[in-house]
Amino acid sequence: MVKKIGLILGSLRQDSNSQKIADSLKELFPADVELTQIEISDLPLYNPDYDEEGGQLPESYTRYRNQVKEQDGLIFIVAEYNRGLTAALKNAVDVASRPLGDGAMGGKPALIASHSTGNVSGFGVNHQLRQSLVFLDIPVLAKPESYLAQAHTLFGEDNKLNNEGTKNFLQTVVNTYLTFANRFVD
Repeated sequence: MVKKIGLILGSLRQDSNSQKIADSLKELFPADVELTQIEISDLPLYNPDYDEEGGQLPESYTRYRNQVKEQDGLIFIVAEYNRGLTAALKNAVDVASRPLGDGAMGGKPALIASHSTGNVSGFGVNHQLRQSLVFLDIPVLAKPESYLAQAHTLFGEDNKLNNEGTKNFLQTVVNTYLTFANRFVD
């Protein structure tokens, strides 16, 4: 059963909509599921030389890869920038995918929750990330797809979801993800 799920946020901004969505999702999981937010802001840009014998592997790579490996599943909460991935998130995926053949993410069931401040709802970033994850042998929940449009309007001054329909939708996404993820975990 899925007991440990890592949350990876694509936005580095302190008061991001990604963080608000992550905080809202945490309230929708059963108490016996441990959710860990995995930091990506301290990861230097991926350079294959780091993984070569004698390379100077950054300490943040080791910390990040170990945290990802400890998880039963992963949730990516991603904002769309210029119709695609943030540089920080692409870098985090690249860091976790190496060393080749021994990546930290492979086989872990994933959920992508994308959002934007516009009406496109992060469609571009969702599919761009999905493409990379599938290549890395990461099963991704196909449906319901989680797209949140006008994300900045979904939260009150307390940063809590103020839209009951969105909360109900996200509860359905969480429940479906847990059923999906449990198929991949002993």
